[in-house]
Amino acid sequence: MSGDDSGKMVRTSVTVPLWMKMEMDRVDANWSAVVRKAICSELEARNQRDTVEAVLINERLRRKAPEGWDSGEAIRAWRRKR
Repeated sequence: MSGDDSGKMVRTSVTVPLWMKMEMDRVDANWSAVVRKAICSELEARNQRDTVEAVLINERLRRKAPEGWDSGEAIRAWRRKR
């Protein structure tokens, strides 16, 4: 996902209450750009939360190797079993 607006754009609809639409009509703004920016911010926040959650899960599952553990020997043992 990138914030680059040069890609192909598609149309979507947003439903808002009547009072909000009336307020929007009184303001000179590019509402498509406003909504696009808000959606982008929400997606970035959700992606960050997903990343943080993944790191926390990884830390919870990670454990120290037992004393004297030789990872090279473990790899060689698995290769010999093939």
